Amino acid sequence: MRVLAAMSGGVDSAVAAARAVEAGHEVVGVHLALSTAPGALRTGSRGCCSREDASDARRAADVLGIPFYVWDFADRFKDDVIDEFVASYAAGETPNPCLTCNEKVKFAALAEKAVALRFDALATGHYARLVDGELRRAVDDDKDQSYVLAVLTRAQLDRALFPIGDTPKPEIRAEAARRGLSVANKPDSHDICFIPSGDTRAFLGARIGLRPGAVVDASSGERLADHDGVHGFTIGQRKGLGIEAPAADGKPRYVTDIDPDSGTVTVGSAADLQVWGIAATRAVWTSGQTPDAPFDCVVQVRAHGGLAPARATPIERDGEPGIDIALTEPLTGVARGQAAVLYLPDAQRGDLVVGCGRIATTRAQPPALSGSR
Repeated sequence: MRVLAAMSGGVDSAVAAARAVEAGHEVVGVHLALSTAPGALRTGSRGCCSREDASDARRAADVLGIPFYVWDFADRFKDDVIDEFVASYAAGETPNPCLTCNEKVKFAALAEKAVALRFDALATGHYARLVDGELRRAVDDDKDQSYVLAVLTRAQLDRALFPIGDTPKPEIRAEAARRGLSVANKPDSHDICFIPSGDTRAFLGARIGLRPGAVVDASSGERLADHDGVHGFTIGQRKGLGIEAPAADGKPRYVTDIDPDSGTVTVGSAADLQVWGIAATRAVWTSGQTPDAPFDCVVQVRAHGGLAPARATPIERDGEPGIDIALTEPLTGVARGQAAVLYLPDAQRGDLVVGCGRIATTRAQPPALSGSR
């Protein structure tokens, strides 16, 4: 099988490529240049797509004895990931750019080019597993990336390989060292790859500009502070609210709602954050088939944590396939723009991904106690 291995310059993708070679595939390595002005060096564990990363990927390919190329996807990345990220924050949402990158760049633009060049599969260093064609969580719970892969369609999964999803991260590093890969101890990338400074608010502010508004109390409506734009806030945020005085009861305040039209950021108590229902749009069903009835599942609403048992119902919302999710336990910190990923718990190791949708609205009311589900 001809396999295109996406090599970021990190240890995970290097070992993924090595395993593809070891499996007997004809492997070609490719590094995606995603920045229009890549820096020479990374800043520790921050950032990616530097010239250092491209060089690390090339050295790994040399050790593996495979052809290696650098492909320029900077314009596509800017249009589909960075611009959407900025627009989403301006709309009062909290997007996940890694999910968008998988959806529109790695497993769309890159995969399409791979198909055009007659590759059979795309291998990446994501921590997830494909078992009999089904997407499941990785063995390493701490590194699992099935959440950001749940947006992939059946056709995209059919051409995907995740060679390292069955192995814990420490073993991946040890394997890289045994194979003579210089990236064995390279730090993992953290935060948002295209914001190497880590200052998301400053990055957004430079692109959105000043859009003043008010921070108000959820219960009294009192104006507590002014702000420069809703892009500086996310649901569940506690710090950096600009409020001088504590709440009357002395308890912390959290962002509970964001209205981009009026510029109003509402803050309240921890209890005000509880969500019992979610309506999601842009539904993707991993099997390629929309379920024909409601079903019980576990929903995850952010990349790390935010899990609860739920009952999911396929719906149509604004003419698009969507999902109504009724939680049986409340969640907090559920932000519009994030993904709601549905899993079926499995008696065997690893939960099965059923599908996902983009969180559009939430409900605070708990389900009726007496009615049937």
